[in-house]
Parts: sequence; structure tokens; C-alpha cells
Amino acid sequence: MFGVNDPAIATAVRLYVKLLRADRAVLARVERSLAPHGLTPTQLGVLEALLHKGSLTHRDLGRKVLTSAGNMTDVIDKLAARGLVARVRDHCDRRQVHVALTEAGQALIQRVFPCHAADIAAALSGLSACEQHRLGELLRKLGQTAASQCERTAGGMESDTT
Repeated sequence: MFGVNDPAIATAVRLYVKLLRADRAVLARVERSLAPHGLTPTQLGVLEALLHKGSLTHRDLGRKVLTSAGNMTDVIDKLAARGLVARVRDHCDRRQVHVALTEAGQALIQRVFPCHAADIAAALSGLSACEQHRLGELLRKLGQTAASQCERTAGGMESDTT
């Protein structure tokens, strides 16, 4: 690999490319299956989070679906324009605004989510149940390690592993 003499670094870079390719392949499949419903994966994530968790603030939704505050506002605006979600002011603290499913939003997510879940299962069917479980463990470990390294670097500490 050009400019990389350390085999561990070269292996990590190749793994990173494979991870991105797998992510893009699964995401492309998901996007195609959601398009007939006029939904993006992030919009579906918002509807699904609201279905399972009840009304949430913009901030909580952003954390659940892993998107920025600015993007979350745009996503919620588009869902609200379609009548799928509503913004509701908190009665105790009027500064707080919660997002809740409307009846139309609940009907849509209840109709779409089972097909979406089955599509994801089909996308991952190249792995056995045991492999899927192990991959889940490895990805959690990878995410936690990367996040903690990022936090240490942001706090002014250099990572010992780099």
C-alpha cells in the first residue's frame, strides 16, 4: 500500500474499505425499498424511534438516529409537512418541544417497518445467525473504541494506540 509500511495499518485500511462497501451495499438496498413509501432511512428511523419510544425531543431523536441537529430539523419538517409527525410543546416547560407520531405516521410505520426489517434480514442473510451475532459484538467494540479514542483526542490527550 502506497506510503504505508506497517502491515497492521495496511490491514486496518483494507478493513475500513470493506466496512464502507458493506455499509453502502446494505444502505442502497434499504433506500430502494423505502423509496416507494417516500421515506429516507433517517425518516424511517425517526418514525421507528417514535413508535417504540413515544414522543421525543429533537435532541433525543438525533441521538437515536445518529444525525445532526440541523439535519434532524429538516427531517422532522419534511415528516410534519406530510402529516406523519407533530411538534408538541411540553406543558411544564414550554421551551421543550417534543415530536410525536400522528395517526397517519403510526399507520405508515406499522405498515412499512415489518417489510423493512425483513429486507435488512435478507441483506444480512449472507451471514449465519452466529456470524451476525459475532459481527454485532465486533462492531459494538469497534464503535466504542473509536468513540473513546475520539473523546480522548478531543480532550487534549493523545491515543496510545496511534
